[in-house]
Amino acid sequence: MNVSEIKLLLHKDIKLELKQSYTLNSILLYAFSTVFICYLSFKGVVDVSTWNALFWIILLFTSINAVVKSFVQESPARHLYYFTLSSPQSVIISKIIYNSLLMLIITTLTFLFYIFYIGNQIDNYPLYFAALIFGSLGFASLLTMVAAISSRSNNNFGMMAILSFPIIMPMLITVIIVSKMALIGAKYSPVAWQYIGILALLNMIVIILAYLLFPYLWRE
Repeated sequence: MNVSEIKLLLHKDIKLELKQSYTLNSILLYAFSTVFICYLSFKGVVDVSTWNALFWIILLFTSINAVVKSFVQESPARHLYYFTLSSPQSVIISKIIYNSLLMLIITTLTFLFYIFYIGNQIDNYPLYFAALIFGSLGFASLLTMVAAISSRSNNNFGMMAILSFPIIMPMLITVIIVSKMALIGAKYSPVAWQYIGILALLNMIVIILAYLLFPYLWRE
């Protein structure tokens, strides 16, 4: 793995995203439309559990739509060209970093839109924002690895949906638990911050697995 290779690949992905800005716009439109439909359905009357579950469900499906294109927006021939210029480890790490940055942007905008229409029920902001950041980064890294696997099949989106849901469930359950603690006022609960540590550990495990396994997938 080479830092300069990662920087070049990351710069390439950012330029490609800016060139194809309609993709990001469509993802944001999907998220905003879903939030607005929830607003029309609930009329602003939402309890804490429903508020929390709705947000993470919206964010999960938005994440899948955002990350699924990671390995299919360019032709296989171009991917082969990239692999001849850089190591597979640099490729997967650059994809994880890029998708993490993308998810942080999407999460921030979706969250602002969500609290504007559905209301703000957060009691412990540091805890909730920690869950939001680690949850977004976890979704990005895990779904990037799944996208790399599913890109080898003809039905990329269908395969990604099948593979991602069983794998992402532990992370989703953890982030829902800790974010609910932030909503109900667990201000200085050590248990809540232990869940944040679990999220950080899950993120590290996913990144390490992607780093170790992607070179073998690339050779196929």
